[in-house]
Amino acid sequence: MLIRIPDVLTVDEVAKVRAVIEAATWIDGKATAGQQAAQAKLNLQVPEGSPAAVEAGDVILRALGRNAIFNSAALPFRVLPPLFNRYDTGMKFDAHVDGAIRAIPGANMRMRADVSSTLFLTPPEDYEGGELVIEDVYGSQEVKLPAGHMVIYPSTSLHKVNVITRGSRWSSFFWTQSIVKDDGRRALLYDLDLGIMETRHLLQGESHATVALASVYHNLLRHWAEL
Repeated sequence: MLIRIPDVLTVDEVAKVRAVIEAATWIDGKATAGQQAAQAKLNLQVPEGSPAAVEAGDVILRALGRNAIFNSAALPFRVLPPLFNRYDTGMKFDAHVDGAIRAIPGANMRMRADVSSTLFLTPPEDYEGGELVIEDVYGSQEVKLPAGHMVIYPSTSLHKVNVITRGSRWSSFFWTQSIVKDDGRRALLYDLDLGIMETRHLLQGESHATVALASVYHNLLRHWAEL
């Protein structure tokens, strides 16, 4: 399930995050890549757990908390603190699959990566190339979104970032462990949730239909959830 989520960050929040990471020290992006991904990765990254990453990441985590689409689609159990990367001219990330298990910094805890997220921090007109290309069940999907917009997709997906031919592409990326491990089941729950919200809107409130659908939703969630 690949979902584009608009306006995760406001214009002011994008400016705040950009200001924080622009002043940060940048390191080789291979620092957080696994063995296979490191061979394919050519970018820069704000050090994981650094004050800049924590400050900018907190802005994003607060925004995720209020975003109904993200919470409905990802059904988050744990969210890894956001990381930040940068692709300058000539940089890219060849095809790879994200690592299945991630360590949570400072928590002595690990989490399963079910949902991958990329939050764009650069207007698309400021660079050429740099598309996020995701192998979806319907074929390759190219994603290049306005600043403040985000895409989420299954962490099992093969994906890459095309080479930058002009400018620089900045983004945040992170992983979510969902309370529903299976992407197909998450997709069914998301579609059902959207249907409930649309029915509630059309009927201008609760009805027997919305109550019945909500009952089905929560009983499926109860059956599939892993906590």
